[in-house]
Amino acid sequence: MELTPDYFMKQALKQAESALAENEVPIGAIVVANNQIIGKGYNQVERSNDPTAHAEMLAITAASSYLNSKFLQDCQLYVTVEPCLMCYGAIKNARIKNIFIGCLEPKHGFTNFLNSDHKLVIKSGVLEEESIVLMKSFFQEKR
Repeated sequence: MELTPDYFMKQALKQAESALAENEVPIGAIVVANNQIIGKGYNQVERSNDPTAHAEMLAITAASSYLNSKFLQDCQLYVTVEPCLMCYGAIKNARIKNIFIGCLEPKHGFTNFLNSDHKLVIKSGVLEEESIVLMKSFFQEKR
């Protein structure tokens, strides 16, 4: 039986309710492969004092552990609120192709990053050559 996106989003909402019960920002996420939940998570930032303990990060970690793979290209992510830029980076690195989002996040969602008023100062080229040599030597050994 093929389960619907509504079914899986309801499961993500249950995760969000767990976060709410723990006085966390109520966001929940699940990762699905072959119509089966293989990873789930809810925000645990306050409980763990860890700014990376977002629902999506925990669900991706659980799914990667379940599949024993860093790549989740055949999986779908269901998340109750639009992921932040950090979580989007993890989603991209895991190669997840399908994301189902409950609602957009107008302040911290990844789709608003380019329009952000956040003033970030970036200085590149600090010990650039040393960094390049290190990366090149790593990948030359791998290939």
